[in-house]
Amino acid sequence: MEENAPRVIRKEGRPRVTVIEAIDLSKVFPNGHVALDGVSLKVNAGQIFCLLGANGAGKTTTIHIFFDFLKPSRGRALIRGIEVAARPLAAKRYAAYLSEDVALYEDLTAYENVRFFGRLGTGRQIGRTECRDALAAVGLQEAFFDRSPRSFSKGMRQKVGLAVCVVR
Repeated sequence: MEENAPRVIRKEGRPRVTVIEAIDLSKVFPNGHVALDGVSLKVNAGQIFCLLGANGAGKTTTIHIFFDFLKPSRGRALIRGIEVAARPLAAKRYAAYLSEDVALYEDLTAYENVRFFGRLGTGRQIGRTECRDALAAVGLQEAFFDRSPRSFSKGMRQKVGLAVCVVR
């Protein structure tokens, strides 16, 4: 093994649950552009996984297939064993997407944004304690929970968006 080769560290005794899996995933757009060509990957619970590549490498296309924004031309995308193309709503119950530029309502507070978008994503009422716990869990300082994100830094806005993902 090379000295600088990546290493996988596993804790023995825990069952390895696959949470995200792509099997021979391909996407060819109507204009003939091949965005993905036979991508296979598996991410287990507790692992950190990054999609890295140059512009046009297929990172966004892969994510869009996993959230059913695009249909694959071939292959399968699974979240917790649920095929996304066949059962997108069931699969999305176990995943959330946070874009680089979080769109928040500036007339609402951070707490109100989490409550509003959390309800949109789950179809259920999100209680005050759950919202505040999510905001605290992602590292937003409590002093900002009841403030408009209008004056927030990009990082603070990302934290509010991440809190929405947490309440899902």
